[in-house]
Amino acid sequence: MKLFEMALTPNCKRVNIFLNELGVELEHVHVDVRGGENLTADFAQKSLNGKVPTLQLDEHTFICESMAICRYFDETTPSESSLFGDSPLERARVEMWNRIIEWDGLLPAFQAFRNISGVYQDRENCIPAWGEESKLRVEKFLPKLAQQLTASTFIVGDKLTVADISAWILVLFCESRLELPVQQQYPTIAAWYQLLASRPAFA
Repeated sequence: MKLFEMALTPNCKRVNIFLNELGVELEHVHVDVRGGENLTADFAQKSLNGKVPTLQLDEHTFICESMAICRYFDETTPSESSLFGDSPLERARVEMWNRIIEWDGLLPAFQAFRNISGVYQDRENCIPAWGEESKLRVEKFLPKLAQQLTASTFIVGDKLTVADISAWILVLFCESRLELPVQQQYPTIAAWYQLLASRPAFA
């Protein structure tokens, strides 16, 4: 079993934190995304979307998309509690919040960085104005996240879930790539972020 990844990318970080929380160890294979290794014909045979992370189970079985990989390990790793929720209602709330964080936070954050920085301008059309608009959309979403964290210790209730992992990656990305002072502006996010940062899986 192998995980093809570029460890510094947000979605690879998401999967690795998830695996760390479960105590899963496997072989990691570096893919040079900046250099375009993920665009080669060889990698296309492994990854349906040509992206990292991609999990190889055996010679012919591969899984791409970070949440699909996390769900696979959630289903196959013995654990007292699921990071996707334990009851029908909890699973629905975790799914709801994880999707909101992805669509209203992570995706526009990625679009902001890629279009403003032009980091992949060798392979995509970068539109700085769209990057700035995407950054504004992220900024408009952050108060919703802060409000949710006034009501509970974690995003959904009183325990860590995959929604927290996604949101933690969002805050890290906003501060390191978009220069948004999220923790400085939102004390509830800062307290929650530092709580997660103290966990070994996030170190």
